[in-house]
Amino acid sequence: MYRSHTCGELRETHINNTVTLSGWVQKSRDKGFMIWIDLRDRYGITQLIFDEERTASELMEKAKALGREFVIKVKGTVIERASKNPNIPTGNIEILVSELEILNESLTPPFTIEDKTDGGDDIRMKYRYLDIRRNPVRENLIFRHKVTMAVRNYLSEKEFVEVETPYLIKSTPEGARDFVVPSRMNEGQFYALPQSPQTFKQLLMVGGMDKYFQIVKCFRDEDLRADRQPEFTQIDCEMAFVEQEDILNTFEGLTRYIIKEIKGVEIGEFPRMTYDEAMQRYGNDKPDIRFGMEFGELNEVAKHKEFKVFNNAELVVGIAVPSGNSYSRKEIDKLIDWIKRPQVGALGMVYVRCNEDGSYKSSVDKFYDQEDLAKWAEITGAKAGDLICVLSGDTLKVRTQLSALRMELAERLGLRKNDEFAPLWVVDFPLLEWDEDTSRYHAMHHPFTSPKPEQIELLKTKPGEVKANAYDIVLNGNEIGGGSIRIHDKETQAMMFDYLGFTPEEAKAQFGFLMDAFEYGAPPHGGIAFGLDRLVAILGGQETIRDFIAFPKNNSGRDVMIDAPAAIDEAQLKELNLKLDLKA
Repeated sequence: MYRSHTCGELRETHINNTVTLSGWVQKSRDKGFMIWIDLRDRYGITQLIFDEERTASELMEKAKALGREFVIKVKGTVIERASKNPNIPTGNIEILVSELEILNESLTPPFTIEDKTDGGDDIRMKYRYLDIRRNPVRENLIFRHKVTMAVRNYLSEKEFVEVETPYLIKSTPEGARDFVVPSRMNEGQFYALPQSPQTFKQLLMVGGMDKYFQIVKCFRDEDLRADRQPEFTQIDCEMAFVEQEDILNTFEGLTRYIIKEIKGVEIGEFPRMTYDEAMQRYGNDKPDIRFGMEFGELNEVAKHKEFKVFNNAELVVGIAVPSGNSYSRKEIDKLIDWIKRPQVGALGMVYVRCNEDGSYKSSVDKFYDQEDLAKWAEITGAKAGDLICVLSGDTLKVRTQLSALRMELAERLGLRKNDEFAPLWVVDFPLLEWDEDTSRYHAMHHPFTSPKPEQIELLKTKPGEVKANAYDIVLNGNEIGGGSIRIHDKETQAMMFDYLGFTPEEAKAQFGFLMDAFEYGAPPHGGIAFGLDRLVAILGGQETIRDFIAFPKNNSGRDVMIDAPAAIDEAQLKELNLKLDLKA
């Protein structure tokens, strides 16, 4: 028997019991006549004691030889600890060791296995199996497990069936780049790893499964960032015989259930906002509504003077920064420098101080009087003591720039609180968006998204004005899920492919199986996919998904632990009928 108890469960009620523990040596303290060892496993830490009066000399020598991260098994008696440690659950007891077995020795770890380690990101990713021994990483993985179990419990209760779909599928030209896999048995042909099980879950609805879900790996060969990995996990769901309202109610319920189960927080009814409203009020389609600073459009009250910057702009828009009048001129100048960075791209910023006496002082006093500035304050909702920040330019660009400034200011002001959760639905997205480079439409979501039912006819005449029967669920300024009611008839699907630039032959070659399925009684259906990694990170109070993935890739898409991707040998290349000319 390797253990009778874990290293986290012994208490004063176990005193005088003989126990067996196994684990890793966290650290040791050798006073010569007495040795203390902290023994660690997944469940906690228990202190071991060896002393000259009660411990055999050969056992003392064996204990002295133990190094950090040695794997050991001990047998001993639970005794009351002389110097108690109130910071750990086992802090009132210790084990007087009578037997010690070294199960495996260890090299000195490249970083300390402590909550606050001395290891940087790169070294900890290289030795990720050691990093997982640390409490914060292990707790993140256990936290992810709890979220996953909550999802499965809720959906199973709602009669969803978990069905696995293939990982080796067909590459399609829509969306992000595919990861491709050469087929040995089919020379010159390739599988693709799925970016989503989209078509398969639709086929399951055609097959009559009615309610499907899957916690599934997906793959996208795209540029990486803190909340993106080349392989990621989706909570993928689909339902038949539903309208948009059915989907929203079901998965609002799921989100509410998860937040209650995992965080103990009760959430009321989710607000809903159209895409156009979100862009107008917040400058993006995934607004953080935990705080205000809503946009105030100032065209009508800012374009009547001789200030050419505003007069030549498509949009003049501002936000009120709470208590921002306390900022010094130097701090405001730094803020202006921040929005001028290439990542934001603004050319400058006009600001207005809202003084406590009700007067205003702006950086454009030469052009605007107190009456003008009072109107700006009214439109932006600015109060005495606030600062109004105003940007101008092309509508889409300036909204994006002001949105970035809003989020940065909220971060600096401490308004984005990790223990506060503000979900909402964003609905009525454009169905199609025009791409000037390719001179054709692209699907805002994907080619299988249905137009709003009342706009089907408009699709034939004014496709750019059609709204999608699509929805995103947003949490704390992050899109955590998105979906749509799907097209379920061949005619509408063919029309969509036509707008997206597919010839009938190309559509048949890429998606003929789905078009054929629609001719065999496809029910109305729709669904949603949540990003599990992102959801878990937000619930865990962080925005970096890598911290909640057991073996993540770095920002270059590499697994530095196993050194992948890597070259394959000539024999494998020959077997796959591939030739690499690295000089070309």
